[in-house]
Amino acid sequence: MRFSHAVETRFEADTSVQRGRHLVIAGIMALVIYDLYIINDYAFRPEAVHIAAWIRFGLMTPLALAVFYCIRRGLPSLLREAAMAATIVVAMLLSNVIFFLSKSPYSFLDTFSFGLILLVGNIVLSLRFAFAVGSSLFCALIVATFVVTYEPMPTEVKINTLVVFTSSALFTLVANFRLEASERQSYLLLLREQLRNQAALEDNQVLAKISITDPLTGVANRRHFDTMLEQRWDEAIAERAMLGMLVIDIDFFKHYNDHYGHLKGDACLRQVAQEIQNHIRQEDDLVVRYGGEEFVVLLPNASASSAMRAAQRIRQGIEALAIPQAGPGVITVSVGAAAVRPYESIDPTMLLSIADEALFQAKRAGRNRSVLAPLQDGPLPA
Repeated sequence: MRFSHAVETRFEADTSVQRGRHLVIAGIMALVIYDLYIINDYAFRPEAVHIAAWIRFGLMTPLALAVFYCIRRGLPSLLREAAMAATIVVAMLLSNVIFFLSKSPYSFLDTFSFGLILLVGNIVLSLRFAFAVGSSLFCALIVATFVVTYEPMPTEVKINTLVVFTSSALFTLVANFRLEASERQSYLLLLREQLRNQAALEDNQVLAKISITDPLTGVANRRHFDTMLEQRWDEAIAERAMLGMLVIDIDFFKHYNDHYGHLKGDACLRQVAQEIQNHIRQEDDLVVRYGGEEFVVLLPNASASSAMRAAQRIRQGIEALAIPQAGPGVITVSVGAAAVRPYESIDPTMLLSIADEALFQAKRAGRNRSVLAPLQDGPLPA
């Protein structure tokens, strides 16, 4: 009736709050009924009703309420179950004391209702099976002790009482076992579905990341760029903020690829992509492999000057990698930078066109340089 340690710990963590609430509510209902048996005491043993009242309201009720309070505040699972099992045993003990202290001819008839206490503990409260067995054994010992030593009770009635009580204990324990087994099986089924859903969610997240990532360089791909450009454009319009962009092209990459081969070319692209990421705002900017040896960087809330500074950092960082070129020199990049204040009347792709034109000017001016597009703020002309 116990899982492995890890699953048992999770089971208690997931069910402890609901379990505690159930024990408190069911326990209060049982306590009310227990106290209402004062009516039975008045009918069967009027001479001892004041003692019965003191036991029920002065002992059992405060004790039970203290246990309920502690459970409601939160107890470890073993202590919680032990406290409730002890409450059942005490209730059985006090009930036996009440009937035993009276010599009324009908006082012993209470013994036939003691099975109700087992019913409460094993089925209504549904103690964990080990605690149900333990409390039932203690209760059986208590009942046997008081019944056997109660002289006014005929021997035949004593035997009948013990048989009925033992039968009640066995039946309620079987029911208790089935209840806990069913609860645990239901939890396993629920946990399995949760784990399946979690695994499916993780798989979906992986697939989603794959769908927006360039498999070679690990940066965003063009599909993701198209989505994010629209989103950042709308955000900039709403916030009346600037939006910057860099278009980066590796100089003479075709010669490098032809000379060293595609494997070296792929390694070069990965190094360049990583170096670009080293010089951006990690949480805000987006690096994209736009195609071939061309990269794009989307810069939210970036002025023309900050876009140009980013372009220079990236260009100088890639040159500092000192990746040997096919001819003399090292791998360098040309960068076109642009920053505009978006308006609803402008298509977002216009920003890309402006940055791309600045890249063309950088290449025409000799490569390994950054050029800032002259348009910086305000609506674009037709």
